[in-house]
Amino acid sequence: MELSTGVIAEHLRRGGTSVVLRLEDTELPCLLYWGTDLGDVETGPILEATARPVGDSVVYANPVVALLPRHSSGWLGRPGLVGSRAGRSWSVSFDAVTHDVTEACTPGWPDGAPGAVRVRSTGTDAVNGLVVTTELELHASGLLRLRAGVRNTGPDGYEVVSLLPALPVGEQANELLDMTGRHSRERTPQRRPFDQGSWVREAWGGRPGHDSATMLCAGESGFGFRRGRVWGVHLAWSGNQVLTAERSPSGWRLLRGGELLLPGERVLAHDEEYWSPWLVASWGEGLDELSSRVHRFLRARPQHPRSARPVLLNVWEAVYFDHDLPHLLDLAEKAAAVGVERYVLDDGWFRGRRDDTAGLGDWYVDDGVWPDGLAPLTDRVHELGMQFGLWFEPEMVSLDSDLAREHPEWLFGTGRGPGVPSRQQHVLDLGHPGAFDHVLERMSELVARYGVDFVKWDHNRPLVDAGHQPTGVPGVHVQTLATYRLMDALKSRFPGLEIESCCGGGGRIDLGVMERCDRVWVSDNIDAHERQRMQRWTSLLLPPELLGTHVGSARDHTTGRSLDLDFRAGTAVWGHLGVEWDLSAVSDTDLDELAEWVAVHKSLRDLLHTGDVVRADPTDPAVQVEGVVAADRSEAAYRVAVVEHPLTDPPGRITLPGLDPGRTYRVELVAPSDGAVSPADAPAWVKGVELGGRVLEEVGLVCPRLAVDTLVLLRVTAVRRSAGR
Repeated sequence: MELSTGVIAEHLRRGGTSVVLRLEDTELPCLLYWGTDLGDVETGPILEATARPVGDSVVYANPVVALLPRHSSGWLGRPGLVGSRAGRSWSVSFDAVTHDVTEACTPGWPDGAPGAVRVRSTGTDAVNGLVVTTELELHASGLLRLRAGVRNTGPDGYEVVSLLPALPVGEQANELLDMTGRHSRERTPQRRPFDQGSWVREAWGGRPGHDSATMLCAGESGFGFRRGRVWGVHLAWSGNQVLTAERSPSGWRLLRGGELLLPGERVLAHDEEYWSPWLVASWGEGLDELSSRVHRFLRARPQHPRSARPVLLNVWEAVYFDHDLPHLLDLAEKAAAVGVERYVLDDGWFRGRRDDTAGLGDWYVDDGVWPDGLAPLTDRVHELGMQFGLWFEPEMVSLDSDLAREHPEWLFGTGRGPGVPSRQQHVLDLGHPGAFDHVLERMSELVARYGVDFVKWDHNRPLVDAGHQPTGVPGVHVQTLATYRLMDALKSRFPGLEIESCCGGGGRIDLGVMERCDRVWVSDNIDAHERQRMQRWTSLLLPPELLGTHVGSARDHTTGRSLDLDFRAGTAVWGHLGVEWDLSAVSDTDLDELAEWVAVHKSLRDLLHTGDVVRADPTDPAVQVEGVVAADRSEAAYRVAVVEHPLTDPPGRITLPGLDPGRTYRVELVAPSDGAVSPADAPAWVKGVELGGRVLEEVGLVCPRLAVDTLVLLRVTAVRRSAGR
């Protein structure tokens, strides 16, 4: 709809979402509304209803804030584009802006993104020699993606300092939620008021980091998984990055994100351009709905893994660096017997790698440990019907390695050597063509020779002093793109090869790397008590089939906590199941029980890896309930875990969200988890009960009295339509 002023409104509708944009011929789009589908409405009245009075100052009123806010328009917050030509051309204004609305053709969707629509807006600044573009996509899932680009049309170089697009959210957004953490304690949620000013989360280590915000959410005070309007953004980028929440005195509430560029990283020559990473954005009535839009977007991608996710054994916590062939073969036999489908040989197989001080970069099988190569192991693994996986850390190098001695110029540094050590290693600069080619050829040769199906791709060191030699200019941006190219090249050479994004555990979990990877390693910490939190909050971004979730030993390697097998296994089945345990030292009783849990996972796998993730808002944080509900609501599975001493005894009722309110369901405990409920503490319903979906979500069930760090699994199956439906 066009007003007399020449301003028009564009109404986009997809996946239960409406987006209303204000478009004019001298400004990039301004987002007026983003939320629930408004239906087939007239947009002219929306323009009138949202038009802000200016008074005597555009600067103070900020009637329009574009997707890329401009300082020259009166915006007093951080400009969307910061850059200059050695101090000139730093204030951008547009002579004209054009807008094009089309069906999107998105990278990864060769024939276009089904059901998506894109608004591409291009502003020309002839005075400063710049062309600035925003692209906003609304996908069939109701998920938004936003990015911005700048092209230099001037004769001399233009340095991009930052490019930070912004999405306004509703005025009811008074509270912020994001994540923090550290190595082995990733994905810890934190909340704060959405006050005036900026809340800034930065990552300067060449990766999102163990303390990554992951998603920055803004919503109604007290929003939960099932209640409260909430919006959230995530940056699909694996290098330095920033997410910000900015609230202005003029009332605008913005969620923003972009790449953190080091000095001189993006100086554009004539006709060269730079694009920010995609800012991925979702909303919902509660975090479950927000999360489900992201999951549906990911599952619609053509490269999303659709075959059954193979149960795997990773041998790291079983053998560490002690690579003894008879032991490793025994592990393979026992793994196959309990139902494992993929065997992964971790760190320690390559030249000189007897501990973590040497060998990185020398990707040759250590013939002192493996005189016949890896074939005696890989051949037996394949004979047992399992896939074979191999650990690499392609972006890293040890100073004690042939590679570092032969090519010191391939190590990052800024004129004083390779910088401070971290975890006994340094960073291999893949921006050197020779270094890139070396790693690609070594990995390719090994994948081809041994029939490697899966690469555990680790990244154990932040990038500091990341200067490209010999000049010392910053290299993080180039390194990030080179890592993507390396993954892409391997997948092109070996169709079907799967890659796990591991980064000292959960330090590189983002939708940029997930364009290439088939799962993530949630954390090096597989203590099931800690994993309850980490898996729950990582699944805000990624669906269960992309989460590496392992059963560890009785006494955890990281925390020293001892937990029963049922709790360890019942926690691990809720993702892409694996085992990280010395099975050669396990009793026959435990092996039988582990095999039973593997079978449980396989019986639930299709549901867990295709259904909608739901989480009950707890009345007592000691009791956590989460589930996966089939898309047609015909079945569901729930996990009820007690992770602390409940406030009350008995702990009260639990609710099962996400079911069809008009259907009746049968609720049953899943063996062997039913062993956690003693007969004396068992409510009547544990023998099986039939209740309506609305009753299960609103009234609920009495929670069994469970010990701390125990759980039960529930299988819920629709039996009929409820009466009166």
